[in-house]
Order: sequence, then C-alpha cells, then structure tokens
Amino acid sequence: MKAKCLCGSIEVDAPDHNEVGLCHCSMCRRWAGGPMFAVHCGTDVRFNGQEPSRYQSSDWAERGFCPSCGTHLFYHLLPSNEYILPAGLFQDQEFNLSSEIFIDEKPTYYELKNDTHKMTGQQVFEQFASKN
Repeated sequence: MKAKCLCGSIEVDAPDHNEVGLCHCSMCRRWAGGPMFAVHCGTDVRFNGQEPSRYQSSDWAERGFCPSCGTHLFYHLLPSNEYILPAGLFQDQEFNLSSEIFIDEKPTYYELKNDTHKMTGQQVFEQFASKN
C-alpha cells in the first residue's frame, strides 16, 4: 500500500492489508480527533522523503507525524517494532472494519453499526502482556 502526508513530503510504503480496527482510547481520540482507524502493518513499513517527527506517548509506543504539515503517520509499538497506520492515509484502499478496542472508553456521542470484535482496555492490556 502506498500513502503520503498532506504536503507530500513523506511517502509511506506498507504491506497490503484489508482489515482496520478502531481504537477508542482517550489518547487516540485526542490525537486523531476521533477514534483511530488503525491498520496493523507489521514491521515492514518504509517512510521516504522527509524524516517523520516522533513523540513517545507511553513507555511502549511512539506516535509519528509529518513535521511540515502535521499529518498523523503511525503508532509504533516499540517492543515488537510494529507500525499501526491510520487508514485515512491510504486513499485508494478498501478496508473491512473488524475490531474495536478500548470500547469502555468510547464516548456516548457516536455508535457504529458494524458487527466487530470488541475489547475493553483491560482485555487489551491482558492480551498484550500474554505476548511478552
């Protein structure tokens, strides 16, 4: 999959994926202005052109953005080196919404009709801990 930031100074190359998950956590909502439509792209992600700016948002992850236009580029899990990219970067890609995490932090002002696998924040942390 190919993508680029708003100003075009960073291009992204990522493996093809057709599933997207939503993160309703308060940090993603603050960062993205709503839930993050997240595409898990693994470790084989390349950023070409200008170097993305990075912000370490927790002990285990950093978030990246274009230093010129501010486009959100990734959520990077440091222990596994996995990149999770916003679905909106990929303008020509079709996705299937498959999961929602931090459902217990979702505000009441929106509701999705999709039938997805849902997990609370506690369930996410338990699953993450079992992989380490």
